[in-house]
Amino acid sequence: MRAGLSTYAAIGALLLALAGCGDEEPPANVDPDQVDAVEAPDLGACRQLTPQDVSKPTNASRTVDCADEHTAETFAVGELPQELEDADYDAQELGAFAYQTCSQRFQEFLGADESTVMRTVVSWAWFRPSEKAWDKGARWYRCDIVGGGEESKSYVALPDTAAGLLGQQPPDDEWMACVNGPSVQGAPKVPCTEPHTWRAVTAIKVGDPKDPYPGDRVVEVTTRDYCSDWVGSWLGYPPEYDYGYTWFHEGEWKAGNRRSVCWASTTA
Repeated sequence: MRAGLSTYAAIGALLLALAGCGDEEPPANVDPDQVDAVEAPDLGACRQLTPQDVSKPTNASRTVDCADEHTAETFAVGELPQELEDADYDAQELGAFAYQTCSQRFQEFLGADESTVMRTVVSWAWFRPSEKAWDKGARWYRCDIVGGGEESKSYVALPDTAAGLLGQQPPDDEWMACVNGPSVQGAPKVPCTEPHTWRAVTAIKVGDPKDPYPGDRVVEVTTRDYCSDWVGSWLGYPPEYDYGYTWFHEGEWKAGNRRSVCWASTTA
C-alpha cells in the first residue's frame, strides 16, 4: 500500500511549473511590503499560513508575534547558489535545491534524525520571490515549518518556537504521525495522541544517495520486505500482525529521498 507523507508535502509543488496568479484576489492578511520584496524575509518570523498559501510559489502573508497563535515559522532563509542565478523562475533545479536545503535544515531545526522527521505530522514549505521581484534580481528562498501535511485541510497551531520540537526521546506523541482508519493508504494523518489504528514506527533506507532510481517495483518490494521484518520486530514478533508502508516514486527519488515509512497496526 502507498500513502503520502507529511514531511514530503512540498515535493510535488517543488517539481511543478509555476502557475500564474492571474486575477485572483490576494489573501486578506497580505503585507503589501512583502508582495514584491527583493530583500530576503526575516529568519524566525511567524505567520498564519493555510494549505492554500503553501500551494503557491510565493507568499507575502503578514508576520505575527510568535507568542500569538501561528501555524508557520521561518526556519531557514538564504540566497540561491550562483549556478541558479540565471535559472528560469519555474526551473526544476530550484525545487531540487530547495528540497535538499530545506529538508536538511528542517531536520536540524527539529533536532531529530531523518527517520523521526519523516514520521512527524508537521512539514515544511518553501517560497521564492514574486516574478516581479525575480525580474529585478531577487534570488532568495524561505523555508517554513507548518502545522500539518499534504492531506491537511487546515493547520494546527505551533508552539512559540518549533526549534527542537522532536529533540526529546521519544518525541512527544502530539507531533508524531498516526492514522485512524482501515489502512494507511489515502488516510489523513493525526497526532498519535488522538485515537488511531496505525502508527508510523520507522523510516527505512531503500537506496544510497548516488544510486539511480531502480524502478517502482523494486522500491515497493524492498519497502514491503523491510517493513514486514521491522514491524514484526517492533511488535515483539506476535504470531499474526498487520503492517503498512509508504513508498515514493521517481520524482521524490530525484529530489533526494531514499527512505520509505513503515506502519504498525496498533492503538498504542
